[in-house]
Amino acid sequence: MKFHILEIFEKLGIKSNRTANIVKHVFVSFFYKGGAVIANFLLVPLLIGFLDNENYGIWLTLSSVIGWFTFFDIGLGNGLRNRLTEALTVGDFRLARAYVSSAYFTILAISLFLFLFFLLINNFIDWTLVFNTSSGLQVELSILMPIVTGCFCLQLVVKLIGNIYLASQNHSIQVKIHFFTQILSLIIIWILIKTTTSSLLIFGAIFSIIPVLVLLGLNIIGFSKKYIELRPTFSLWRYKYLKDIMGIGFEFFIIQISGIMLFATDNFIISNLFSPEEVVPYNVAFKYFSIPTMIFTIILTPYWSSFTEAYVKEDFQWIKKSIKSILKLWCLIPILLIIMLTISDWFYKIWIGEKVMISFVLSSSMAIYVLLFTFKSVFNFFINGVGKIRVQMIVGVISLIINIPLSILFAKYLDFGLSGVILATTVSVAMSAILGPLQYYKIINFKASGIWNR
Repeated sequence: MKFHILEIFEKLGIKSNRTANIVKHVFVSFFYKGGAVIANFLLVPLLIGFLDNENYGIWLTLSSVIGWFTFFDIGLGNGLRNRLTEALTVGDFRLARAYVSSAYFTILAISLFLFLFFLLINNFIDWTLVFNTSSGLQVELSILMPIVTGCFCLQLVVKLIGNIYLASQNHSIQVKIHFFTQILSLIIIWILIKTTTSSLLIFGAIFSIIPVLVLLGLNIIGFSKKYIELRPTFSLWRYKYLKDIMGIGFEFFIIQISGIMLFATDNFIISNLFSPEEVVPYNVAFKYFSIPTMIFTIILTPYWSSFTEAYVKEDFQWIKKSIKSILKLWCLIPILLIIMLTISDWFYKIWIGEKVMISFVLSSSMAIYVLLFTFKSVFNFFINGVGKIRVQMIVGVISLIINIPLSILFAKYLDFGLSGVILATTVSVAMSAILGPLQYYKIINFKASGIWNR
């Protein structure tokens, strides 16, 4: 069997250990992602059944708003990933541990500050106005928000373990984390349906705790065995190591802010322009058309840190071959999207029944967005890996600035409805789909200078 696999790899052009490792983790990722996708699709109708459309819409909006604050890691996660890959590539384990220690204790301090600050302002915020919902939910939301925020702050710290796995070429770790989180969520929502009545407070509290527990367990396992030599210790925290991570981390920070708010504001815009209930069909369509994105991301994810390693070792030929192979695979995306669009109405009825109505125009808009997003991702993963992200940062900021007014223009004044929101997001990311390939060409052919090489 091993001989046949090697023969297949040879025919596919898989000759290097780096590529073989990527292929292995891609196959593993597909297994876990398949399970996570099935769990997620089973979860949606259960959630709609457990929570009414209003409460489910509130939860989707709430989790999106909380997601905005992921940028409070100030880019340390991705900065750590790149710098740690470089340190491990040259075998400097003391420097690697210093990077890990500096990142962990800095994020811990930031998280504590954020949580204490939130506790101070929570009692002065009317969350029913924020989420455009009935005043009767104010007490429930005022209790839930500190729980959700506290869990999020913990998650900022414990999720760094994922970057450590990725930096050491363990590319499938994020998919495994997602798989176990989704399976636990599915089991718990089923138990809630059987044992209790609908409650946004109970639901929100439990679903905020689940990812923290999964990541905490991974930290304990990782630092007890596989990464014991990288276990964070406060004695190795140094400003110079933090500054080294932050050199590239701050630009990742700006990109994170732009990316998170670009997509998370969609739910907030819909909730305020229309109603929380309208967030549901938008997210159902988004989840459905996220299938190609998830599949493609599984393939792309291993390449980020592998591009970093190859760039450090000046293996430019491998990079060129890899980009060509990825683009060939991308050509399957338009075909898949056409098939998905053709069967979308039938699929929605099978999946969620008649509870939520989704227009063909909204589905078409989602398909166009995914087509553009997956294309730009090919080049963004290379650019992220080699750390030349200044152009991407500027484009991200411009996209964020124009997204909200475009969403309001398309959705409200041009009367495109929900479709206008995703079309505005599509226009916002179009610049990256144009400039990304141009920057890749410049870098890989040693023609990048100025902002293109920063």
